[in-house]
Amino acid sequence: MWTVLFTRFLRSMIRDGDLRVRVGNGPEMAFGNGRGSAVVVSIRDAGTARRLLLDPELVLGECYMEGSLIIEGDDVQGLLEIVVRNRANSADLSLSARALTTLRHLRRLRDQSNPEARARRNVAHHYDLTPSIYDLFLDSDRQYSCAYFPDSTVSLDAAQAAKKAHIARKLLIEPGMNVLEIGCGWGGLALTLARDYGAKVTAITLSQEQLTIARERAKVAGLADRVLFELSDYRSLRGQYDRIVSVGMFEHVGTPNFGTFFDVVRDRLVEDGVALIHTIGRTAPPCATNPWIAKHIFPGGYVPSLSEVAEAIQNTGLRVGDIECLRLHYAMTLHCWFDRFSAKAEVAAALKDERFVRMWRYYLAASEQTFRHGAQDVFQFQLCRRADAVPITRDYLYPPSEQLLARAGE
Repeated sequence: MWTVLFTRFLRSMIRDGDLRVRVGNGPEMAFGNGRGSAVVVSIRDAGTARRLLLDPELVLGECYMEGSLIIEGDDVQGLLEIVVRNRANSADLSLSARALTTLRHLRRLRDQSNPEARARRNVAHHYDLTPSIYDLFLDSDRQYSCAYFPDSTVSLDAAQAAKKAHIARKLLIEPGMNVLEIGCGWGGLALTLARDYGAKVTAITLSQEQLTIARERAKVAGLADRVLFELSDYRSLRGQYDRIVSVGMFEHVGTPNFGTFFDVVRDRLVEDGVALIHTIGRTAPPCATNPWIAKHIFPGGYVPSLSEVAEAIQNTGLRVGDIECLRLHYAMTLHCWFDRFSAKAEVAAALKDERFVRMWRYYLAASEQTFRHGAQDVFQFQLCRRADAVPITRDYLYPPSEQLLARAGE
């Protein structure tokens, strides 16, 4: 019975592409219109099909991780491209899956409350992994956020350097300015702003591993007197700064805390200051975090809709100087990460295990396909307290392309 119901579900959902599925020892079944390369999947048994039918958003990734769903050639990118492209709306899901989606949406405020103690645990879950894992796929500066590709031919390292330069231009940094970075990762942006732009930077993180590495990097670079790395929650900040930057941290704030976050940005910013908030976002209405991502990758994380962020900003009285959507830049970044990680899969398996390798490949592939075919985007919000804090045209953001590429390659 479950195999029959699962087959009906796939026929209703997969309209585009060429997906071929076998359940247990049953016959191979074809779904879609046959367009593109075939993706062939073997599902262990009817029990696995039942799990997939009842909660596909959670169980698809778990079955891939545990090996009860095997993709021919391990083409996880191909499978997820078909799934994301065809996942138009929840009406395509089974009744039970739709009910779970509704429940997750209703309880998202509770799941994303993220008080300070929980926020620390959530950060540790993802960022306090074996540090060498990140060396397998990130650039040399350990930038773990969307890169900026001046064109499709530049390397990942050059694109990440271009991202930092693009952010610095939006911040209009001048030597001697005091800069606050909320969520500093392994310290690459803070060190760049101090070294290349003459800023004095205070940078905070909730990850002990990241803090240790960032402080050591500052010491080695001779910048320990210009960059102060601290283990701190954004809600504990005091003082005011000329510039505030936050890259890839807002996704961990949680819906109930959006107003508090932007209140902090407003209160910590001097009267003529400028802030830049770089975050993954949605171009569709608000929804709940994907349950697989929430359970295995980013507990407490949430990708906000543009409308949710805009409402939180407007309620603080902050001015929006500029909003930019980076769109496919993150898909290109994730593709680089996926290829680099896959090339070092044996090393990753030795550091962790095969299950971790499958989990990480699924995470990177699912994220890439969501940026290519789903409603996911990257927003950069330039914020200020005064309307005249930034130039009235965008000319200052876009130097000649040859200068941009030259700077990115340094």
